Amino acid sequence: MMVDSTLAQIEKNLSEAMSILGDEQREPQMKREKAGFSWTSIPGPLQRDGQDVATIVHQVHNLIHEKMEGEEPLCQQVQSVGEQGHMALLGHSLAAYISMLDRERLRRLSTRILSDTTLWLCRLFRYENASVCFHEDDRDGLVKVCRLLLNARYEEFACEGYTVLSSKQPVIYQSASCRPGLGQHTCSQLGLPLSSLCTVPCNTVFGSQHQMDVALLDKLIQEDSDAGKLPLLLIANAGTPGAGHTDKLSRLKELCDQHGMWLHVEGVNLATLVLADVSSAVMAATRSDSMTLTPGRWLGLPAVPSVTLYRHEDPALSLAAGLTSSQPVEKLRALPLWLSLQYLGQNGIVEKISHATALSKHLLMKLKPLASIKTSVEDDLSSPVVLFRFSQDMSGALGGRSGEALCAGEKEVLDTFNRWLGEQLSQMVSSCGVDVVELEDEGPCVRFSPLLTAAVLGTQQEDVDELVDRLTVLVPVMSSTVCLRQDFREETHRRAPLLMYVEELAWPGLGAVRFEPQAEGMDESRRKQELQKINYALLKKLQELNTDIIFSAGPETGAEQDCVYVGLVTEDVDISELVDTIAAFGREIEENGRLLENMTEVVRKGILEAEQQLQKASEDKLLEEGLLRQLPVVGSVLNWLSPLQSSIKGRTFNLAAGSVDSTDATYLTKAQTDKISVQDTPTSSSKRSAGQRLFRRSNTSDTSSSNSTEAAEDWNLSPQSSSSHPDTSTTTSDTSQHTLSDVIAEETEREDTEREDTEQEDAEQEDAEQEDAEQEDAEQEDAEQEDAEQEDAEQDGVSQADQGQS
Repeated sequence: MMVDSTLAQIEKNLSEAMSILGDEQREPQMKREKAGFSWTSIPGPLQRDGQDVATIVHQVHNLIHEKMEGEEPLCQQVQSVGEQGHMALLGHSLAAYISMLDRERLRRLSTRILSDTTLWLCRLFRYENASVCFHEDDRDGLVKVCRLLLNARYEEFACEGYTVLSSKQPVIYQSASCRPGLGQHTCSQLGLPLSSLCTVPCNTVFGSQHQMDVALLDKLIQEDSDAGKLPLLLIANAGTPGAGHTDKLSRLKELCDQHGMWLHVEGVNLATLVLADVSSAVMAATRSDSMTLTPGRWLGLPAVPSVTLYRHEDPALSLAAGLTSSQPVEKLRALPLWLSLQYLGQNGIVEKISHATALSKHLLMKLKPLASIKTSVEDDLSSPVVLFRFSQDMSGALGGRSGEALCAGEKEVLDTFNRWLGEQLSQMVSSCGVDVVELEDEGPCVRFSPLLTAAVLGTQQEDVDELVDRLTVLVPVMSSTVCLRQDFREETHRRAPLLMYVEELAWPGLGAVRFEPQAEGMDESRRKQELQKINYALLKKLQELNTDIIFSAGPETGAEQDCVYVGLVTEDVDISELVDTIAAFGREIEENGRLLENMTEVVRKGILEAEQQLQKASEDKLLEEGLLRQLPVVGSVLNWLSPLQSSIKGRTFNLAAGSVDSTDATYLTKAQTDKISVQDTPTSSSKRSAGQRLFRRSNTSDTSSSNSTEAAEDWNLSPQSSSSHPDTSTTTSDTSQHTLSDVIAEETEREDTEREDTEQEDAEQEDAEQEDAEQEDAEQEDAEQEDAEQEDAEQDGVSQADQGQS
């Protein structure tokens, strides 16, 4: 009864923990938190009082969802492990609990779990009479198999160690399409030199380019045998990591038997052994001496160990190599898989593998009719891995424009577009789990491997259809952009030296251009600053245009600086008008900059002139008033007895004109005058038909324009596109249908109208102020006349007083 209650409590605690960790209601609050390290990221002392389970699990949840600086948010789909994943996680908890049982009960229970799991796996994957090794690292199975062979082929290896290898060096053979780093890891773990690793090239003339060259392998083995080396093991692929191709396993097995070698097979295609209909190429893997399986990835089971099935008769050597263990606790590694296999059942396992292979066939069927898309699969279509890449077809691109050559570096350009295509598809349809792989001959390709992703992401046929729909929208835009790159380059060269074309093969767009300032007599440092300032302003001005084309500063790394990068374009874009606009904007920015510099110089000279005039006015005032009037008390008495009419006139400094003027007009009209009038902006006489967008040719059909607008919604060429999360691209407003010249003309006309209205209002106000000024002048004249009469009277009084004193 105690055991039953403990198991129930374990299952309850795990359910509560999974409920807390999978709680999506806390996500909005987590996203609002400031990115970066929080207080929970800082290690601290252990608290004196213990905490309950819920608090600890909540803390784990916060640590999982905490977003570091520059890190993308955790994908919610990966967290949805489902009930089958719940069983796998429960297995780890039960294994910890079972390890506390008494030794005899533990031995009996672990042996039963290991035996059941071995039997089920051997029958599921048609690998009868085999033993099983469970390991966390999927490479450890191969390492232990090699250690088994060293103990078997070198009788004194257990006693003498590596010294017995010097007489006859072992050799491990692997395919050039094998998993990167697998052979190096094996040699490192075994203490073997890298000279013990032999990489066999793949076929380049006959057969698949990703299958091992059997004839060349036979030749290499014979050469090593003649040189006194020991051919030990061959690593073959049933589904290469990149292309998913299967080696000629039947011929390789015959060759290994001939030379006394061990054949080890691994690859994603081994999952299809559970199906009723298995290709002969994959079925040959059941004749191998060992093979490594990864059922956790194929079935969407978290924390499930990898499995290596092998056939060997000596259990002592298997124990020495680490393939088996005498410790009962080690056998409990099979418990998570034991629970998961029982939960799914044979039908559930077959259904998952069959669903993944059906998704691959469905995508392949959808891709074949698409133009400019090249697929790469095996001839017998036995691989559940689909590879495709964008390949420009000039004969059908842009209708009737066949025969045009692509720009220099065609392969590099296509590779760049394929990398961009894979990144876009992975973001747009994340449920499909597509990624980009680099192949030696084909270059970058988009890979769809549902056996590795469908069980976790829950990929369905509708997701594959959405992937094809996105691809259908993107491919025409990519084709038109590739074809128009050469036109963009030629149009840019025609406007040299004003514009300079920048060769940027790593940019998935129309190209890059740089505006060159035409100022002469400028040093290199000043020219570089001017270049940077003008091109930055040019980019900002182009980004403000209402157009489908995206203008960017380029990729974050490895890109030319001080350039304007033009994104994807549709087939109806007028390249000549686009380049003309860039050149016109550049000239305008450069001229405005020069005007500002000239105005600065004029203002500086005007300030110097004003200072000189003020100095001269001060000296004239001193000469006119005399020295006595500068004394504080005497000057006041003299000014009261005999007021001085100063002849010094006021001055005003006009910042717009950079000149020093008299203030007479200011006091007369009570307002400052502006001598400089705004010049009219030159306009273009070219007009655009109604409903036509910027940089579009007028002879383009409405259907093409509609398709290009739809495609524009999916473009994303921001500088963050070669990494993981890009920004959303802007779209053109439907109400903005004017060209640059039309916008300038309308703006100029509006400014002229406003200026005329302002001038009319100023004239009316000036007339009114003139009348007021005349009235004030008359009043001022009367007041001055009265003051003069009063002064005359005062002077007469002073004269009479002087005469009386005398």
